[in-house]
Amino acid sequence: MQVFVTGGTGFVGANLIRLLLQKGYAVKALVRDGSNLDNLQGLEVEIVKGDLNDPDLAQQMAGCQYLFHVAALYSLWQADAEALYHHNVLGTRNVLLNARKAGIERTVYTSSVAAIGAGSNGQVVDESYQSPVEKLVGHYKKSKFLAEREAMAAVAVGQDVVVVNPSTPIGPRDIKPTPTGDMVLRFLRRGMPTYLETGMNFIDVRDVVEGHVLALLKGKSGDRYILGHQNLTMKQLLDQLSQITGLSAPQRAIAPWIPLTVAWIDERVLAPLGKPPSVPLDGVRMAKQYMYYDASKAVRELGLPQSSLSLALKDAVDWFMSHGYVKG
Repeated sequence: MQVFVTGGTGFVGANLIRLLLQKGYAVKALVRDGSNLDNLQGLEVEIVKGDLNDPDLAQQMAGCQYLFHVAALYSLWQADAEALYHHNVLGTRNVLLNARKAGIERTVYTSSVAAIGAGSNGQVVDESYQSPVEKLVGHYKKSKFLAEREAMAAVAVGQDVVVVNPSTPIGPRDIKPTPTGDMVLRFLRRGMPTYLETGMNFIDVRDVVEGHVLALLKGKSGDRYILGHQNLTMKQLLDQLSQITGLSAPQRAIAPWIPLTVAWIDERVLAPLGKPPSVPLDGVRMAKQYMYYDASKAVRELGLPQSSLSLALKDAVDWFMSHGYVKG
């Protein structure tokens, strides 16, 4: 069986393609011109050059039975708002429309827990929860919410679409890296003297991609499945990194108003003057929420694995070290 994958050069996409190849699928991957192809080196993948908003994607998908729409623009910078809606919302609409034209039998759409939103006061939430869109922090979360609505609109007209909502993946091949990978790198580079008091749900990226394939095989069209595992505070995660690496974890939490002030100055004052901002305001606002999730539906209905988070962290550290992300 042949599958079409968008976003195959990224963290989740590259791990997904490896798993699909191991399971005997033939893979065709859509990549943009100028994309870094390092994550696909040595793999028997048919590379297709194009963009999510190309009108002729159905021709590229011809011959494929299944689609994994993983690609998305991730940015917490407020200046990227227009690009986020263009890629994530309009791009998803276009990809699904072309999948219908190409006769794709089933699509797995990679949404995010960002589209679900966070519960109040550290509340653990599941797929039945939904923050009102106006309460979602930042344009990235709003764009993922609206993109998920595009998936549900496709289901309403008879398209077979299963939605998966990964939490925070950790593991190897975080090439860009993601914000979580960047946090691991800052820890390894000894650039994290303090931490913010927040919490997230974490999962091994290899469990995330296994969840994608399980959604293809077992998921119910029109349903969404949280792909997550452990809810941890930032301090708990940093303590695990300390145990793995032998490096000391930061012991002092920073007051939220300090990074909020830095981010506000960065984005509202310095960025318009031409200085690249270093701290996204929406990122700090997000970090004030505890983003805890319950993945038991995916475990129960799909058989989502719940592998050791310590192993995922160790493999992430080893991959960053072996690929020259940490000097010395």
